[in-house]
Amino acid sequence: MKSNDSVILVKSKDFALHIIDLYKHLCYEEKEFVISKQLLRCGTSIGANAREASFAQSKADFIAKLSISLKESGETEYWLELLLESRYISKEQFDVVYYKNKELIKIITSIIKTTKTNNYR
Repeated sequence: MKSNDSVILVKSKDFALHIIDLYKHLCYEEKEFVISKQLLRCGTSIGANAREASFAQSKADFIAKLSISLKESGETEYWLELLLESRYISKEQFDVVYYKNKELIKIITSIIKTTKTNNYR
């Protein structure tokens, strides 16, 4: 495991916990069950796939697992936008989670690019 990998594991787990809290709020306070379930699924999947990548059997496997994390981050962004635009979450709630997700996207993208560059030299 590389030092960058541990950063993504820590941040993606923290993000997943934040998503779980938001899910609970949406279900119990807002009585929103459909979009929140989608958000829970993809928001927690980011870290699960990053964790799986840390046990990859090859560089290609590592890149593939992190690429799934990246796709899940993109889907998370979509559900967050829907929750904001449908007024289930406030702009303040959105901004906190959206910023954390964007940070994950930057980190994952950087790790993938670095791994690809190092893999093909």
